[in-house]
Amino acid sequence: MEYNEVIKSARGCIGPYCKACTVCNGAACKNTMPGPGAKGIGDLAMRNYQKWQEIRINMDTICEQKALNTEIDLFGKKFAYPFFAGPVGAVKLHYGEKYTDQEYNEILLKGCADNRIAAFTGDGTDYNVMIEATGAIGKLNGQGIPTVKPWDLETIKEKMELVRKSGAFAVAMDIDAAGLPFLQNLTPPAGSKSVDELKEIVKMAEIPFILKGIMTPKGALKAAEAGVQGIVVSNHGGRVLDQCPSTAEVLPSVVKAVRESGSQMKIFVDGGIRTGVDVFKALALGADAVLIARPFVTAVYGGQEEGITAYVNKIGAELKDTMHMCGAFSLDEINSEMIWN
Repeated sequence: MEYNEVIKSARGCIGPYCKACTVCNGAACKNTMPGPGAKGIGDLAMRNYQKWQEIRINMDTICEQKALNTEIDLFGKKFAYPFFAGPVGAVKLHYGEKYTDQEYNEILLKGCADNRIAAFTGDGTDYNVMIEATGAIGKLNGQGIPTVKPWDLETIKEKMELVRKSGAFAVAMDIDAAGLPFLQNLTPPAGSKSVDELKEIVKMAEIPFILKGIMTPKGALKAAEAGVQGIVVSNHGGRVLDQCPSTAEVLPSVVKAVRESGSQMKIFVDGGIRTGVDVFKALALGADAVLIARPFVTAVYGGQEEGITAYVNKIGAELKDTMHMCGAFSLDEINSEMIWN
């Protein structure tokens, strides 16, 4: 199954908000919420995509031929590629009636594990979402990364217990979800966290903790102070705050701040990354790995595990081709000289 077939198949069951576009650039869905669109005027998802396209590749094929290796070591695990499926929740609300969150997560986790990458799973106001997600991760011997929303500390403690039982090799928190309206109306309210609160959460986790939603060098350094093991440069796909810069625009300054501080945090980035060429660009800008969310939804809706395989093969082939044409035969050899920005 080719990915263009997956897209065509998804169009029959993924509506009404998502259009399963050939190029998932945020234009057709724009500010549709519910749906996959961005907040406010709706241009941030489009900006995320466009800014990756403005970065160009410096080709150099005068180099020794070597075996090409795209594998990455992450928190004691080895993966085939430096890209992972990002967390998505409330799929019935945003993407159509075909799957429940449990069904979606089970397909996503299994498909990603079969292709030697990992999936992040989502969270929601329905407590069962985390129970089901961690249960599905447990069935795969911990091959998945559950994402906990920034609830109050007592709720986080309860959800961390579910994470531990799953055997997950890492856990994430999308702290930028503090901008989601439904989180702000809870009792007690969920939302932003202080450095001291994050330190407490990191201790609760007992496994590598990834903080998603970092958009400034200052934010990255606060995350490092809190002791997290990884950050995701992310504006939540444009869904939590209007008029932010794109992730491609802020990534270099975040990388610089983290590396100069001496922190060993892993740096992920998401937002508008759609091809293996984009993955290459992100790594050349200093990221260790990337997250891709919306296209994996299309893959699940359009072909289940087979759809995921088609998408992973597409992105992987594009990454390998770009590396080969730039003289990079391992991820460590990708550097800033290989892009024109």
